[in-house]
Amino acid sequence: MSVISLKTTDAKPSGAAMDRQVETRRMPLSRRLLIGATLLVFAGAAATWLVTGSLESQTIATRNLTIATVKSGTFDDFVPLRARVTPLVTVYLDAVEGGRIDRVLVEDGATVTGGQPLANLSNATLQLDVIAREADVSQQLNNLRSQELELQRSRLENRRNLAEIEWQVQRTNRQLDRDTRLAAGGWVSGKALKDSQDEALYLGRRRAITTETMATEERLQSSQLAQLRSAASQLSANLRLARASLEALVIRAPVSGQLSGFNPQVGQSLTRGERLGQVDSAGRNKLVAAIDEFYLGRVRPGQRASVEWNGRTWALTVAKIYPQVTGGTFTADLTFDSGEPPALQRGQTLQPKLTLGDPAPAVLVSNGAFYQDSFDKASGGATAFVVAPDGRSAEKRPVRLGRRNPDNIEVIGGLVPGDRVITSAYTGFADKQRLKLSGE
Repeated sequence: MSVISLKTTDAKPSGAAMDRQVETRRMPLSRRLLIGATLLVFAGAAATWLVTGSLESQTIATRNLTIATVKSGTFDDFVPLRARVTPLVTVYLDAVEGGRIDRVLVEDGATVTGGQPLANLSNATLQLDVIAREADVSQQLNNLRSQELELQRSRLENRRNLAEIEWQVQRTNRQLDRDTRLAAGGWVSGKALKDSQDEALYLGRRRAITTETMATEERLQSSQLAQLRSAASQLSANLRLARASLEALVIRAPVSGQLSGFNPQVGQSLTRGERLGQVDSAGRNKLVAAIDEFYLGRVRPGQRASVEWNGRTWALTVAKIYPQVTGGTFTADLTFDSGEPPALQRGQTLQPKLTLGDPAPAVLVSNGAFYQDSFDKASGGATAFVVAPDGRSAEKRPVRLGRRNPDNIEVIGGLVPGDRVITSAYTGFADKQRLKLSGE
């Protein structure tokens, strides 16, 4: 067997004829930048849409919401109250004078009449002081009466002197008349006539002076007597007050009514002005109601109210308002209009209705927790979520709400009859603009 050997001269490597360099084409830089910017814009828009959608909307299950339909009707402007029964008139019972309780005559809760003795006190110091004051006042009264007696005596003495002078004047005038006639006939000397004339002139001047003195003294005595009598009257009043302080040791009911809070003990020492209890008007009560401060500007004396008790409706009137606000409420007194108010117990609680205005036609929406959440602090207005006709979503809408009562809220603007409004609380989505409602 022969082997054939093939030898190729200057042969090229395998595949050398197929390998060749390919030239690569690159995209222009400007086009690459344009495409990158476009992608960034689309990505930003998508992110903004996702974030904005999540911030302005929220999905809520319909079963967790309360939805009411806006309707036309009559708005009854009233507010329910919670009132406490208190006596119409309360008179406090205080100790006028201090002392030790010797005897208690009535028990707490008893019905008393005005002036009825309730307890007896003893006060030896007060009794001795009153006795000393009585003696002092009596002595001063005696002194005043003595001065008054002296003035009366002086007045009588002046009158007697004037009468004496009048008599002397009359006698002297008669003597002068007689001497004048006799002197004309030569029976009386000129000296005797002159003496008669001088005596008549003297007595006339003396009478004038006495009359003037008497008038002056009479005027002064009248003023002094008036002052003495006024002082005597004041002293007599002081004497009555001193004796009344002893009478104050008997504690009496100031008015008729029911005695309450009266629990003195025999042997107990009381100070002046210490409170012992009070007397409440029997069978006459009023209601003291706590009212939300929201209605402070709308409640005034004379407004009407009513309360149901024992199967009957009783008419009430706002008698007095206490505008001080405590804990978000103020108080008002309501009195019964009828002459025979119901038999109520002190401290009993009732629920009257206070009428704020007359019934009037209005657009109404059911009252709910949304009322507190509907006010927008930023704009100062109110908003409400209105359900779409298909019931799948709800949009926030600006509204104007007016008066409210426990049942309805008056709609002034932003809603029309037939609109469906979410009336439950907006907690958790009050800042949203749109709600997606799901049946789950």
